[in-house]
Amino acid sequence: MKPDTRIRSWEITSEENFLNRRRFIRDAGLAAGAALAAGGAALALPGGALAGVRDLETVPGPYSTDEPPNSWEDVTTYNNFYEFGTGKEDPYRNARDFVTTPWTVKVGGECDKPGRYDYADIVGPHALEDRVYRHRCVEAWSMVVPWVGFPLGDLLKRFEPNSNAKFVRFKTLFDPERMPGQRRAVLRWPYVEGLTMAEAMHPLTLMVVGVYGKELPNQNGAPLRLVVPWKYGFKGIKSIVEIEFVRRQPDTSWELAAPNEYGFYANVNPEVDHPRWSQARERRIGAGLFAEKQATLMFNGYAEQVASLYADLDLRKNY
Repeated sequence: MKPDTRIRSWEITSEENFLNRRRFIRDAGLAAGAALAAGGAALALPGGALAGVRDLETVPGPYSTDEPPNSWEDVTTYNNFYEFGTGKEDPYRNARDFVTTPWTVKVGGECDKPGRYDYADIVGPHALEDRVYRHRCVEAWSMVVPWVGFPLGDLLKRFEPNSNAKFVRFKTLFDPERMPGQRRAVLRWPYVEGLTMAEAMHPLTLMVVGVYGKELPNQNGAPLRLVVPWKYGFKGIKSIVEIEFVRRQPDTSWELAAPNEYGFYANVNPEVDHPRWSQARERRIGAGLFAEKQATLMFNGYAEQVASLYADLDLRKNY
């Protein structure tokens, strides 16, 4: 019989204890630095952009799952953010010194109010909402993440897209000095993603600025990232610096890198296997390696809300 390695809820580090531990590590690191300056030896302690994250004023959002969320530690130390490395813990390790102030977003294309907008201009007019979404990645693992943000559509309306705007194209910051993962040709940098206008305007689609009621940590895509809960995680472009309204479907980073594996739509569809693995079942992060997988739900469980967007689309061909 295989040993039971499942992590029980009482074994998961609470957010409060985790933050306290981060403060301890930070303070210990400062003390070690002082010892080194005095000629002593210091142990290199892990760092991260977690200590000191600010609380956000939020209200409960209308679209939330009743599944319990993953722990703060799961959400903030197990990430895909190739700009900081391809390992799941690389963003947590490598993004600690990433500075996100000031931050501006360039808006252009088929809209009547293009321009360069400061972070405060983007977020200021919007009420922030806590929305607990299932979040899937492409390797058949999942999390439940309590994102904080506001409907992307509310933001896009402010730029007054015209009738030629059929898609929205997003771009991540390109700065290899600050984002060491961009020094390797893993993808064509900068990272680019796209949505149809209908997808972008759907109230489930969020512009995210936080998690767990706190300001978004660097490794999770600070200061602005996309969350489209019925799609695979790679659609959630991070550290956004450009939004463009376009007439034609944009080429996206993963399509360009592996078009036989990653399509434009990226809807969660358990009936269509990835060429290298099944997508019919998934394992929840934090449940343990030997935990039984659960069935993956069509559109990640949001079929009732979003299936109508694809009524005339072949979801096997348009993966």
